Amino acid sequence: MTSFSATVPRIFDSRAYAMRRARAARRGRDSFLEVEVAENLSERLGAVKRQFAHALDFDSREAAFRMLQGHAANWTRTAVAAEEDALPFANGAFDLVTSVLSLHAANDLPGVLAEIRRVLKPDGLFLAALFGGGTLGELRRAFAFGESETIGGASPRVAPFADVRDLGGLLQRAGFALPVADVERIDVAYSEFPTLVSDLRALGETNALAERSRKFLRRDTLAATLAHYSATDTDESGRTRASFDVIYLTAWAPHINQQKPLAPGSAKTRLADALGTQEKSAGEPAPASKKL
Repeated sequence: MTSFSATVPRIFDSRAYAMRRARAARRGRDSFLEVEVAENLSERLGAVKRQFAHALDFDSREAAFRMLQGHAANWTRTAVAAEEDALPFANGAFDLVTSVLSLHAANDLPGVLAEIRRVLKPDGLFLAALFGGGTLGELRRAFAFGESETIGGASPRVAPFADVRDLGGLLQRAGFALPVADVERIDVAYSEFPTLVSDLRALGETNALAERSRKFLRRDTLAATLAHYSATDTDESGRTRASFDVIYLTAWAPHINQQKPLAPGSAKTRLADALGTQEKSAGEPAPASKKL
């Protein structure tokens, strides 16, 4: 079994993140984000048309896991906290690995993906969803403004999230075949700012950054933050806007019978013929566009 690199930057406080997730689980309130994303992932799994025998779930919340459970006969579950060491499973132990809204909190995501690849059987499927891109960009900007106005600088408040193109590259680097990474944006309008905070608490996704400030948020900082949020990111009805970019990862452990991309120059049909268009040389003017 491989182990993770000791030089990986410690972005998240794994212990604090686990405590926040555990506290949220005890409250027993399911987040609509968790449910919506899990439903989407379940639909994607259903399209595979395969009954999986041995599956591993990587730290999905209970409501999300229940939606995935019917896609495999036997399940094992593990947590993001297991990232500090190699996953305690044999090579090729599972034919399916899933994760719903958890892997964004892994300090060594490349290492985690490599371990997931290792524990998959040949032609095994990895399917996951995680926060990425511009998630909570409105909140990030509001906090940066509020702290710069009141204390002369900004502390880490919102986690950095990976870009969809970077995640596609990480899947390739981990040795997966047929990797696909796509992103869906969920735009939410909250009746008020505390409702957004309540949703983040229900997910266990409040600030768990290793470099977060341990001091209580000052009243004037909160006031400046809320004023900026209200001025820049509310809709015409005065509701608080928040964006969540959910990146879906789909990839397979390599297998000899899987589809392979064609080698460059090996195509037998020209793209122009397939599309029924006229091929143009580089620099030749294109025909005028048609307006409908």
